[in-house]
Amino acid sequence: MVTAAGLLEVPGLRFVEPSFAELTDELYSSVAPDLEATDGRLLVDEDDDPIAIALRDDDAWHVATFLYRTPSVIWLERFEETGGEIYQEPRETWARAVRAHYADRIRAEVPPAINDLPPDRFAKARDLVAEHWGAREGVRAIDACCGSGIGAAVLRSLGMAPLSYDNDAELIALGLAEGRLLPEEVCCIDGTFADDYVEPAPLGLALMVGQCYPGLNEELWRSLVLQLLALSDETLITLGTEPEAALVAGWVVEAGRGVEVFENERDPIYDRWVCLASR
Repeated sequence: MVTAAGLLEVPGLRFVEPSFAELTDELYSSVAPDLEATDGRLLVDEDDDPIAIALRDDDAWHVATFLYRTPSVIWLERFEETGGEIYQEPRETWARAVRAHYADRIRAEVPPAINDLPPDRFAKARDLVAEHWGAREGVRAIDACCGSGIGAAVLRSLGMAPLSYDNDAELIALGLAEGRLLPEEVCCIDGTFADDYVEPAPLGLALMVGQCYPGLNEELWRSLVLQLLALSDETLITLGTEPEAALVAGWVVEAGRGVEVFENERDPIYDRWVCLASR
């Protein structure tokens, strides 16, 4: 896979946004770096919309990314001052490179969580998903609250193209180390704001949601589930207990979706109950 630096044909890049989650923060559009720019790169997408600007000083190339926020007039003016070159790539190509950049930083900087998954976890989850969705070659699928990437691995094994997100960097680091998560397919974000970063997809998966406790963390999980429902046409959510499944089913109905709730006898712990939602 071509790196972000490779797409702009520069030896390396310093992203001004400290984390992937901060790519939506307008703060990084309002102030250009305090440097004497000697060269520049403007990257536009297939619709000619600016999605990144890189400026060079004596030490390095500094890049701001506008995938998830309005392009900055300040940065555009600084680019024009350099007389730099304009590049064009599909938006998704740049997005994959940006996700990979931040995932590689997690892999390098964050100690992975302890792997406590049972050996048969993947096979059981795959069998469940395959029964209801089958193999769908190339179909985009969201893997919400991905943890260490069992869902992504399942979706990929069935030919789908997963995009995973979670707010736990240690679990993401584990998934990257184990190969279940791929750098270009995962981002570390708050899932209650997923639609700021993630494009809608035909399929949405959330394995082992919970534990959902009314009056304790109910609103958090409600927000996470409603985001996933808004982003996917068909949604499969698994939970550990029947009361949790009933709670999630209520949110599905609240979102105006049809829902089927059933017990999954393959797994008595992780994916015991299933909510299958459709538009």
